[in-house]
Amino acid sequence: MIRGFRHRGLERLFEDGEKARIGADILPKVERALLVLVAADSPQDLDLPGFRLHPLKGKLKGFWSVAISGNWRIIF
Repeated sequence: MIRGFRHRGLERLFEDGEKARIGADILPKVERALLVLVAADSPQDLDLPGFRLHPLKGKLKGFWSVAISGNWRIIF
């Protein structure tokens, strides 16, 4: 379900396991979200407690988002 990355640190975490560019406070939740995204067949597969799955509106209509922390979201 992952097509690409706009955040280089997230891309490096996914491809190489490099954790240096992701904050230690959000790293465990980011890793969990990436694992679930890889296995997901539909956005509803990410409707898990704590992820706050929701569809986006406006120019991002058609995309979904899961919350990682206050200002961090993963959009897919």
